[in-house]
Amino acid sequence: METATTTTDLAQEIEGLKAQLTGDMFQDMELKDKIHNLEMQLKGVKPTDSHFDCVGCGA
Repeated sequence: METATTTTDLAQEIEGLKAQLTGDMFQDMELKDKIHNLEMQLKGVKPTDSHFDCVGCGA
């Protein structure tokens, strides 16, 4: 899979992943994690220090 680099690419990838959600929390867990990470990149709120990635924000 190609890495999304533009805002449009990230938004399209997020929408594609959201379309795959089933409503089953356990099945959707991996998709929701990917969506969360992409949304953080899109909004520019992802921690820059990879040591604190998702540990720093509590997610």
